[in-house]
Amino acid sequence: MPHIDYYFATLSPYTYLAGTRLEDIAARHGATIAYKPLDIMTLFSRTGGTPPKDRHPARQEYRAQELVRQARKLGMPFNLTPAHWPTNPAPSSYAFVAAAKDGSGDLGALVHALTRSCWADEKDIADDEVIRTCLQEAGFDPALADSGLLVGAETYAANLEEAVERGVFGAPFYITGDDERFWGQDRLEDLDMYLKAKSE
Repeated sequence: MPHIDYYFATLSPYTYLAGTRLEDIAARHGATIAYKPLDIMTLFSRTGGTPPKDRHPARQEYRAQELVRQARKLGMPFNLTPAHWPTNPAPSSYAFVAAAKDGSGDLGALVHALTRSCWADEKDIADDEVIRTCLQEAGFDPALADSGLLVGAETYAANLEEAVERGVFGAPFYITGDDERFWGQDRLEDLDMYLKAKSE
């Protein structure tokens, strides 16, 4: 059975733009997904990247144009300058870890609910009420927002270390069971094609 390790950041606009296409691809190929939220800003510093605010103006300007273009292409609502960005991604990531351990809801829907809250709905994903609403929307008990904080913190840190070791340098990032790597929501079609070719 195919497997995909999915490294993502609840604060990432590109994770938002990925929507739930990964889940569609996994369902098409009978693949399992391991969801691995991580600290994207620390990942940048560990792997030679630069946080958006510190990038050369030319790179910032291109990023701004490209995000708007991609959102329009995908037909997704998008706010280039959301009211609550950047914010602390740890609380939403810890809640996600608790939800993954619980297993009662839809993890793909939860990733999308959290990222959509930031990039389309003008909400602060560090706010407990926002996190609870996202959990409930994805079929989880909202109380998970307040549980397993130590495990959440440990898993969040471990995901970062694992990502660095495995060659991850951005989000979203997808690694197949045979170590084929795909970076960015605009590479989901390539992941789909790769899994299809492997099954033929």
